[in-house]
Amino acid sequence: MLFINAKGLDHRELNEAIRDVQEPCLIGECCGQRFLGAGMSEKEITVEGIPGNALGAYLNGGRITVRGSAQDAVGDTMNAGTIVVHGNIGDAAGYAMRGGRIYVRGNAGYRAGIHMKAYREKVPLMVIGGRAGSFLGEYQAGGIIVVLNLDTPGEKCVGYFPCTGMHGGKMFLRSDCADVTFPEQVTARRAAEEDLRELRGYVAEFCELFGLAPEQVLDAPFTVVTPNSKNPYRQMYVAN
Repeated sequence: MLFINAKGLDHRELNEAIRDVQEPCLIGECCGQRFLGAGMSEKEITVEGIPGNALGAYLNGGRITVRGSAQDAVGDTMNAGTIVVHGNIGDAAGYAMRGGRIYVRGNAGYRAGIHMKAYREKVPLMVIGGRAGSFLGEYQAGGIIVVLNLDTPGEKCVGYFPCTGMHGGKMFLRSDCADVTFPEQVTARRAAEEDLRELRGYVAEFCELFGLAPEQVLDAPFTVVTPNSKNPYRQMYVAN
């Protein structure tokens, strides 16, 4: 694995260095450089430190692993590939995400999954191991969001106004959500066995990445959230 020391490099210089290599690379001493891996297709990048905004924006394949936390707009409009963050992420992760997978061991900020969408075989996935901030899944049009709330049991797994304008996709929340207020445009219900069969695959992938036991993660109630059949937002986004 090729080592690139990011200390003293601005985001342009660092991204040029990444583009110039074909083999997997380890980026050390990263400190806020933006757009790492933006538009990347097949490369493998491991980041030590804290990358700046728009990590993996427009990602079209390959893999980015962060051995720490990341800032805002992780996976902005990503189309394919995988992003793994071993810490927390900032706001607007997965903005307009239309493919690929994001796995976060810690918490997510506001508006995770905003405008997430899906098309045919492309079904994006975001799994958050901790809690999610307000406006989770805002205007979600497709894809899957999973929030596991592993680190603060007993606290709300999501902030205020989750699923505002949601008109597609699905959300799994590791909670009975008795303390969560959802808008009228969605249906929130206890996960059935069919839902849990689907969920097990997402949880297994997450646990393999972060060294956890799937049976312990799944030993809790889950709530499934989907748009209801009378969703007034649907006519704004889907042709009749």
